[in-house]
Amino acid sequence: MKLLTRLLKLLLITLFTGVFVGVAAVAAVYLYLAPGLPSIETLRDVKLQVPMRVYSADGEFIAEFGEQRRTPLRYDQLPERMIQAILAAEDDRFFDHPGVDWQGLTRAAVNLMQTGERTQGGSTITMQLARNFFLTRDRTYTRKLNEILLAFEIERSLDKEEILTLYLNKIFLGNRAYGVGAAAEVYYGRPLAELSTAQIAMIAGLPKAPSTANPIAAPRRATIRRNWILGRMYQLGYIDEAEYEAALGEIDNARYHTQSIELAAPWVAEMVRQEVVERFGEERAYTEGFRVHTTLHAEQQRAATAALRTGLLDYDRRRGYLGPEQRIPAPANPDDFTAWAELIAPVRMVGGLQPAVVVRVGERQADVVIRHHDTVTTLDWAAMEWARPRLPNNRLGAPPQRAADILAVGDLIRVQPTGEAGWRLAQIPEASGALVALDPENGAITALVGGFDFTESPFNRAVQAQRQPGSSFKPFIFSAALEQGYTAASIVNDAPIVYDDPSLGNAWRPGNYTGRFYGPTRLREAMAQSRNLATIRLMRDIGVPTTVDWLRRFDFSREAIPPNLSLALGTGVITPLELTRGYAVFANGGLLIDPHVISRIEDAYGERLYQHEPVIACPPCLADRLGIESRLLPQAPRAISPQNAYQITAILEEVIRSGTGRSARRLGRNDLAGKTGTSNNFHDAWFSGYNGDLVATAWIGHDQPRSLGQGEAGGRAALPIWIDFMQTALEGRPENRPTMPPGLVSVRIDARTGLLAGPGSAQTLFEVFPEERVPRQTAPAWEGDGPSVTEQLF
Repeated sequence: MKLLTRLLKLLLITLFTGVFVGVAAVAAVYLYLAPGLPSIETLRDVKLQVPMRVYSADGEFIAEFGEQRRTPLRYDQLPERMIQAILAAEDDRFFDHPGVDWQGLTRAAVNLMQTGERTQGGSTITMQLARNFFLTRDRTYTRKLNEILLAFEIERSLDKEEILTLYLNKIFLGNRAYGVGAAAEVYYGRPLAELSTAQIAMIAGLPKAPSTANPIAAPRRATIRRNWILGRMYQLGYIDEAEYEAALGEIDNARYHTQSIELAAPWVAEMVRQEVVERFGEERAYTEGFRVHTTLHAEQQRAATAALRTGLLDYDRRRGYLGPEQRIPAPANPDDFTAWAELIAPVRMVGGLQPAVVVRVGERQADVVIRHHDTVTTLDWAAMEWARPRLPNNRLGAPPQRAADILAVGDLIRVQPTGEAGWRLAQIPEASGALVALDPENGAITALVGGFDFTESPFNRAVQAQRQPGSSFKPFIFSAALEQGYTAASIVNDAPIVYDDPSLGNAWRPGNYTGRFYGPTRLREAMAQSRNLATIRLMRDIGVPTTVDWLRRFDFSREAIPPNLSLALGTGVITPLELTRGYAVFANGGLLIDPHVISRIEDAYGERLYQHEPVIACPPCLADRLGIESRLLPQAPRAISPQNAYQITAILEEVIRSGTGRSARRLGRNDLAGKTGTSNNFHDAWFSGYNGDLVATAWIGHDQPRSLGQGEAGGRAALPIWIDFMQTALEGRPENRPTMPPGLVSVRIDARTGLLAGPGSAQTLFEVFPEERVPRQTAPAWEGDGPSVTEQLF
């Protein structure tokens, strides 16, 4: 009995000592490791890395910037099957243990003793969360101890729902997808709530080996893992037998999905990216889930892209064919069209032009294999007859007579879709261009295209290309003249002129586009027919300093307004956006608006971080629409008087009615005003035009300035682009002409002299005048055989 008592006492002492030593060891480990553990409080304020997304004004997706794809979800947004699947896969006792599952750790320890290898970790979801947020993935005992301690701390600080939500939003699941919300979109192209049980089980299996065992990289391994998880869900009673069997039999259709670009506006996306980074810094811009809403109108942006591409391709066809991009050696079997298709598979589409290879050439047709097309396509003669050889110095070779004059087997070419499954021979244009449109009331950019194809050249010609505007700058010169007492009916002589101006180098002998001289000309007619010599004389009369001072009202850069007479012909340099802003002053009645492309920026939860507050050209107009007081809206600064702006608009309407822009009459509208522009030696072709709702500029030129070719003036090369765009942009919108402001009157005048119409006036018209500048003299009767009054005057 005494022996038994002594043994019991020894056992108790040993047990107590063991417990004491164990507790002391745990305490020692904790005291040793605790100072190096991160604060769990950071989990409460954790900010998941979410990319920046850019949208149009009407909500269409434009672009995404950021390395990690993530779609954060709240706990109540997580499908029940997702929670069940992840528990079945990773931690089915998650809601029962205190952060560490001793059964799992024991199982891992037994496995270690049996195999000598650390192949099972026994980590709970809480421990994985600790590792993902705070620790490395190194398999060491120290890291495991830190993991355990952090898991206890996490469980003390957060409830189970918060832990599971963080885990499911944080975990890496392969292919740039972080979190189950992003994984659903990456692998299946749908929101998590719309996935089947089998697809959810597939996602739940990804944390184990997201890069090497996902359904894209290793579909067989991923399916085995999925089926195991489905079995666990069935065993745990999460799903019944029928659902289990149906899920097992489901064929997985995972593939890589990017968020589909709904609206192509890459130059605008880059403008947005730069502005957001400048405003918030790179780290915040790419990781805090900013949702940037732009001012773009989706329909106008699509129309701008299509119009510019069509205009550039039309121009390029007029300049002739450059030949194939390269010659591709034939495959072993030239009749194996699949082999041909594989040879051009790496060649990407450019500006809507698909790569194709010629596989057979007939007398007046050719068979081609187009990338990603299963069948051979025939190009008929109408699709290629335009392709005269392009020769040096903008010359054209002889017209082709047969297909072999143009194409040969193995030619890598481009083809352009023409509608109704038709194709036409094309080529990537050497020239480039830009189109920009904005609202003249508030400066909101509604469409912007900076070139033919962004991936070929991200250079944004709409805002970065400094080019000579040519005659499209004349309205600003005329505006200065009106301020100095001229009227639209004033007579200026369009006659030869020679200047010895030191600032212009040698003697300057400007001329008209036609090479002719037209004598005394009314200002309206001089603008409509783009008379250079009349404009130079006009500027000479009002003076270079006076003109330059006036142009500063439009906020043009110094480069745009050289202080010499060549300014009359637009020899300064300006960007399409700057020119469009200048024309907006005429469109809105004389006020200077600020172009902008971002309307507001929100965080990932919809909280507004930034709201652009533009200056408004007509606060009362907008206030009436919004139902607020106009004094709450910032007024745009006045650049010129309403009377000056109205007279310029009236003159520019003549450009479209009877002048160099008359092709725009096919739009069937009476509220359009604008001006063509062509720089020296046809280096640049422009058209800027507007109504009360929209201002737009189209430009074509080479990035390294050189001639577009004889005859490629603004009215031929740029105006068709503007027309195509405005056709869509103004469709269904009522006409919007300005109302004549006080102080102006409309008077009938004699078309030849600009004086008041008399009984003998053969041709008359109504002209707009300031009240104090209405002609006092009546035109004398016109004698058809003798010289006109204006000819007598000059």
